Amino acid sequence: MELSNLKYAKGSRKNRKRVGRGGAHGKTACRGHKGQRSRSGSKRRLWFEGGQMPIMRRLPKRGFTNFTRVEYQVVNVSDLAKIKGVDEITPEVLRENGLIAKKTMPVKILGNGELAGKVNITANAFSKSAIAKIEAAGGRTTTL
Repeated sequence: MELSNLKYAKGSRKNRKRVGRGGAHGKTACRGHKGQRSRSGSKRRLWFEGGQMPIMRRLPKRGFTNFTRVEYQVVNVSDLAKIKGVDEITPEVLRENGLIAKKTMPVKILGNGELAGKVNITANAFSKSAIAKIEAAGGRTTTL
C-alpha cells in the first residue's frame, strides 16, 4: 500500500447530486415549473419581501442616537468604603474589587452615600457632590 493508491472506505463517501442530467433529477433539475426561482441567475436580496412595501419603510422613524455621548460606569461614594488597604484608588483597583465591569469604559464617581475615611481617587469624571464629600473627608480627587 502506498499514498498513490489509497482509497476511501466503501460507503463512507456519497456521490454529489448531479441535477439536470437525466434520471431522478433531470428536466427541471429540482426547481419546479416556471417562476422566478426556476430561472438561471435568479437572486433576491436577503431583505426582499416579494415587492410589498418593506418593513423598514412601513414603520415610522423615531428618535436618534447621539454619537458624541460618553457612557460612564458609575461608582458611588458609599461603594468606595468597601475597598480597604489601598492608599490610591484607580479604575484598575475598582475592577479588581468588582465595582466596575470593563477596563476600557470610563469611570464616573457619584456622590450617593457617605464616606467614612480619607480616600485618594483617580477617575475619568466626578459629580460635584462626590468631590465635596471626598474632600470633606480629607481625600483627594484626580481626573484622568
